Amino acid sequence: MTRRLVCSVGLLLVVLSHVVALSSVAEAQQRGLNARAYPPTLDGATVEVYKSVGDTTLNIYEFFPPDNVLSTDDGASDRRPAIVFFFGGGWQNGSPQQFEQQCKYLASRGMVAMAADYRVLSRHGVRAKSCVADAKSAIRWVRANAARLGIDPERIVAAGGSAGGHIAACTGTIDGFDEAAEDAAISSRPDAMILFNPAVVLAAVGDEPPLRDPDSVRERTGVEPEALSPYHHVRAGQPPTLILHGKADETVPYQTVEWFTAAMNEAGNRCELAGYEDAGHGFFNYGRNENRYFRETLSRVDRFLASLGYVDGPATVEEFLQDN
Repeated sequence: MTRRLVCSVGLLLVVLSHVVALSSVAEAQQRGLNARAYPPTLDGATVEVYKSVGDTTLNIYEFFPPDNVLSTDDGASDRRPAIVFFFGGGWQNGSPQQFEQQCKYLASRGMVAMAADYRVLSRHGVRAKSCVADAKSAIRWVRANAARLGIDPERIVAAGGSAGGHIAACTGTIDGFDEAAEDAAISSRPDAMILFNPAVVLAAVGDEPPLRDPDSVRERTGVEPEALSPYHHVRAGQPPTLILHGKADETVPYQTVEWFTAAMNEAGNRCELAGYEDAGHGFFNYGRNENRYFRETLSRVDRFLASLGYVDGPATVEEFLQDN
C-alpha cells in the first residue's frame, strides 16, 4: 500500500509539473527581456479589425511587400501568398508582437505577412476553444478579403508558436469550432502550416499515459482533451506542414511532435520536422541567443515556403538581420 501511494503521489507531481511549466514559461516570456507589450504597436503594420465579439475587437497586423502591386501589366491579378501568425502564451496571455520580425522578413520576401490577435484567458476570460474559434475566424477573414488585400486565397499559411502553434494546427486538422454567424462557404482551413514548438497532443496516445492531467486540460480548453488535440484528428488531405521544435523542450516534449509528424506522414500528408539540439521552449524568438535560432528557423521556413512556390530565389535572412 505504501509503495502504491508513493507511486501515485509521484505521478501526480509529474503531471502537475507539466501544468505549472506551461504557465511559468508563458509568464517568463511576458516579463523577461523579450516581453511584448499589449496592445502592441508594430512599426510599419497596417491594422484592421478582423473580428468583434461583444465589446471585444480583435486586430490583425498586416505587413505588405515593399513592391506590393495588385495587378500586372497585362491586367491579370498578381496575388501574393499570405501567412498568419498566432502568438504563444499558454492560451492565457501573449502579444501579436512576438512574430513581428518574422512578418517583416516574409514581407520582404514577397508575402503578405500578418500577426493576429486572439482572445486569451487573462484578458478575456476564455478557454482554448475560443482561441481556436478566433484563429479560424482570422483565416476565414483573410480568405474573404483576399482580393482587396492582393492575396491568393489558395495560398494562405497558418503559423504560430506554442499555444499559437496549437491553434494554427487546429485550423488545419480539426473540424468545427467555427463561429456560427460566419460564412461557412468560405473555408477557415489554411493551405499550409508552419508550427513552432506547438502543442499538438493534448490527450492520451495509444498505451502511453496522458502527458498532462486530463482534468487540467479540460479546464484550460473548455472541452474534452481529445476534441482539441490535433494529433487525434490527423487524416488524409491535410495541409503540408513544417514543425520547428527544440529537442530540449520541457514544456512541449519533442516526442509529441514526432508522434504528430509520423501520423501525418502515415496519412499521406507532407509533414517535416526540424529538431534543434539543446533548444528549449520558445527558442526561436527574435532576440534570444544572439538570434542563432531565429536565423536557423527562419532559413528553414524560407526553404519550406520556396518548396511550395510561395517565395522565390535564395533566402535573405542574413541581410535582414544586418539591416535590423
